[in-house]
Amino acid sequence: MQLDSSIAAIVTGGASGLGEATARMLAGQGARVALFDLNAERGEQVAAEIGGLFVACDVTSETSVDQALATARAAHGVARIVVNCAGIAPGRRIVSKKRETGELIAHDTALFEKAVAINLTGTFRMIAKSAAALAGLEPVTVDGGRGVFICTASIAAEDGQIGQAAYAASKAGVAGMTLPIARELASVGIRVMTIMPGLFETPMFDGLPEEARASLAVSVPHPSRLGKPAEYAALVKSIVENDMLNGSAIRLDGALRMAPK
Repeated sequence: MQLDSSIAAIVTGGASGLGEATARMLAGQGARVALFDLNAERGEQVAAEIGGLFVACDVTSETSVDQALATARAAHGVARIVVNCAGIAPGRRIVSKKRETGELIAHDTALFEKAVAINLTGTFRMIAKSAAALAGLEPVTVDGGRGVFICTASIAAEDGQIGQAAYAASKAGVAGMTLPIARELASVGIRVMTIMPGLFETPMFDGLPEEARASLAVSVPHPSRLGKPAEYAALVKSIVENDMLNGSAIRLDGALRMAPK
């Protein structure tokens, strides 16, 4: 599928990090881009810079997603490209110890459920609701393609570390649903792919000391550095333009395999 001004796109989590880089790339290729995010201040700024549209959206809320999609469609039409970058990365051991008392406490189940609600269920919600509208559009490729949905998992889906049970489970779910959804939506010409990033320069690492960032960077075999959001966006572009990419999860990690901790 070719990227041009006839294509409407939605990027969740588009106000920062991987989502922002993707939104900038898509707009740079001429697409009409809507950014879905909860950070209105930053989202409005990015949207203004790229000539896109910011829409406040909570992917865990059915009502919020419905309203956001209606707003985006009114402005740009039905999205042929949906990139799901909204997510959180909580860290919590299954059993930890209170500093003050030494008491052993269990992982907060609500935190686990929150990670699943945003990372996994939120991604599924965007796909299902977008597919229902996109299936009614005319194809845009010679093979009958109508569009493509790109999800964001993580290499933690395959080699999650200690303290990443919630995050790894939610991202493994994203990777696991990629093929069955792609097989089902193939009948209406919609492709589904997932990217599994390794260690990338995103707001997640902003609070780390430089020494800690350098230590993480050197753990990547090659190139020995943190990935750049623009490199994630470049893979999104390749997936959009290569119609044979469908139903797979691609690791984007410099050959990194994470240690237990």
